[in-house]
Amino acid sequence: MSTANGITRPKLRPIDAHAISRDGRPALLLRDPLQLAEKIAIIPQQLAPILLLCDGTRDVSGLRAALALRFGLRVEMDTLERIIAALDEALLLDNERFAQARQQALVGYRQAPHRLPVLAGQSYPAEADELRSMLQSFYRGADAASPPLSACRGLISPHIDFTRGGPAYARVWQCAAEAVRAADQVVLLGTDHYSEAGTLTLTRQHYVTPFGVLPTAQDVVDHLAQAIGEEQAFADELHHRSEHSIELAAVWLHHVRRGQPCKLVPILCGSFGRFMHGAAGPESDPAIQALIAALEPVLSDCPTVVVAAADLAHSGPAFGGAPQYLPERARLRAADDALLERICAGDAEGFFLTIKQASDRYNVCGLPPIYTALRLLGPTTGEQVAYEHCPADEQGTSLVSICGVVFQ
Repeated sequence: MSTANGITRPKLRPIDAHAISRDGRPALLLRDPLQLAEKIAIIPQQLAPILLLCDGTRDVSGLRAALALRFGLRVEMDTLERIIAALDEALLLDNERFAQARQQALVGYRQAPHRLPVLAGQSYPAEADELRSMLQSFYRGADAASPPLSACRGLISPHIDFTRGGPAYARVWQCAAEAVRAADQVVLLGTDHYSEAGTLTLTRQHYVTPFGVLPTAQDVVDHLAQAIGEEQAFADELHHRSEHSIELAAVWLHHVRRGQPCKLVPILCGSFGRFMHGAAGPESDPAIQALIAALEPVLSDCPTVVVAAADLAHSGPAFGGAPQYLPERARLRAADDALLERICAGDAEGFFLTIKQASDRYNVCGLPPIYTALRLLGPTTGEQVAYEHCPADEQGTSLVSICGVVFQ
């Protein structure tokens, strides 16, 4: 049996889901993270198991039966079909309709003169002077930071919004400012929040900030694509269009350089989820190995700084966990301190294993870019210059931990 839209076995894509209240009742707002569709879908919270069961293995009759058997939910067939149709119209299903929209968007992205800053005018000012004033205001909270380090080879910058993370951004970029201004090239590694396969994703597009264009080093990208494999390197290229991690770090990079451009090598780093179980780790992953080997000579060709745009823990009800009160926050701080010890020692494998041994209980989304940066930097030591807990819900019981580290 199929829905009215001809969908036989609906399969949900990775999506953005947010808890909301609709007509006084709990609901889920569902949105396409690639921003291919203007439409959204809203479903009652009690029907959330539908999303879990949309894995491409059941037709609508099978979905209805599984809902009753596994969750005790009896949903009328026409209600279920309307929900599946709404998911389809919002491009939340992995099907031909989504594939066509994705391909059209990818063509448009590649044909554009540059990658537009999607958060400008939303998360931060789109006008250069206003943005400059905003960023400068954060330095008032960063006056206790260490002075600029001329020998800086790399840094960890947050990728949380500036409103919550501004002082931490200012501290780390202030410490790295001298080296960043002297660099001819920056390798910018950002978390790919929408890659479940753990891919390393390149783009040849130039990144734009309100301060101008940061040109992508396309010769370096070509070199890396040859090492990784062209198909694999660009399979998720469209993620660059809407992913915020590289964009937010690029804004600070351009600000610290006082609007002067430098060559950029933007690389999105997907989830390490597949390494959390079993013996295999990222140290044996062919794509990561190929990227490191291909980038090592590039780093020595000209003055280069490696940036990991990465947050640490995501903890609390907003991320499917328990409320974070004072005891939980103390435990989280201790867990983060253990990670930062490995990071500042330049110990990529120890950093990864510390997270793996805890089964990534704190959802460290910055694991892939930080690990990759540590591998790129090779023997190194870091200095922690910032650490904050940022609120992640209105109740104050969820939080994101962020840090700033400068490597020599």
